[in-house]
Amino acid sequence: AFELIEARRLFEGEVAALAATLINDEQIAELEDLVGSMNDPDPGRAEKADREFHMTIARTTGNGAMVTSVENLWDWRYHSPLARNVLARAADLGMKDRINEHTDILNALKNRSSAAARQAMHDHMDRVIDHLLRATELVAVENARKASSERREAMASRFKALTSDQ
Repeated sequence: AFELIEARRLFEGEVAALAATLINDEQIAELEDLVGSMNDPDPGRAEKADREFHMTIARTTGNGAMVTSVENLWDWRYHSPLARNVLARAADLGMKDRINEHTDILNALKNRSSAAARQAMHDHMDRVIDHLLRATELVAVENARKASSERREAMASRFKALTSDQ
């Protein structure tokens, strides 16, 4: 999951920068609709809109290699159960942030600013990385609590056995 987001951060930042110089009003309108769809209460539809937002930006470049690369980076996340799990946990940590970040990317594209589009995409991916770290920490804490609870129960059973023999 971390490697995918790192690659997306580097690659999609440059894709957004190039798209800012090429985007037309029709593509901007499509991106606006997709940001609106990210508010869908159905997580599957919201996720589909998120993916399509990034794919639309890639298609704006007119470069098939870039489109395929962005598509592959998105799709790889679905091939790894571990990546899927961590990314799902990370997504649960902040849907509002996701909408705001995509709006920032959209605004940079509307302004035809390569530097702002690159930075907005980097900011978005940085937040995703932060959420991945927090999701990973939550899993580690859950595992530590479970292990501690199991040790506590084992020790309590041992002490109970010792005191009942007396």
